[in-house]
Amino acid sequence: MSIKVKALSKTYGTQKAVDQITFEASPGRILGFLGPNGAGKSTTMKMLTCYLPQTAGEATVCGFNIASQSLEVRKRIGYLPESNPLYQEMYVKEFLYFVAHIYHISNIKERVNEVILATGLVKEQHKKIGELSKGYKQRVGLAQAIIHNPEVLILDEPTSGLDPNQLIEIRKLIKELGKTKTVILSTHIMQEVEAICDDVIIINKGKIVANDSLENLLVKHNEKSLEPIFVKLTKELKVESEM
Repeated sequence: MSIKVKALSKTYGTQKAVDQITFEASPGRILGFLGPNGAGKSTTMKMLTCYLPQTAGEATVCGFNIASQSLEVRKRIGYLPESNPLYQEMYVKEFLYFVAHIYHISNIKERVNEVILATGLVKEQHKKIGELSKGYKQRVGLAQAIIHNPEVLILDEPTSGLDPNQLIEIRKLIKELGKTKTVILSTHIMQEVEAICDDVIIINKGKIVANDSLENLLVKHNEKSLEPIFVKLTKELKVESEM
């Protein structure tokens, strides 16, 4: 398993943002990480990428502990955060060269050109990032996440702002990457999960309420799509917590 999470928690004062979650993610399978706003998705991803320290529990990425071996973890992860912070005044190609240098990539020119082609940024590569549409900025964020050919990809809302044609292309790219890498994909779009994910985790109020293959989840709940399952599981926990 590329990612192993055991009883991982994050607490802010008395609020439990993530409450003792346990799961695993494997190479060659794309894991859809779903939940309502404020459920703990982004917090979990930030802990796995070493942006936030956990309050309790543990996790390993490619065998390295997120708390004690954070530099080794970061080398092996490509991360696209929900906010997608970029240097607006840099040119696209310049920015990707900059990121490639950070990772000490040896064949920089070749790798930058490969990533630009893969993410559909050929026509935009000589533009300033600040001049790009939201969809193309999202592509730049994805490009920087895969530039060092990481073993693990953690993508928080990767298709946000894309038009239908761009969305199809990026989904195809993520699915291709998922054949050899461990991919965790957070999204609010149920159809996206059904189109590209093999496994599904649903988290609500910091707790995992479903963890199974997409196929098994649909069979267990006797549903043809994921949306009614998501609504049912997240509503059930909400009702229980209010009793």
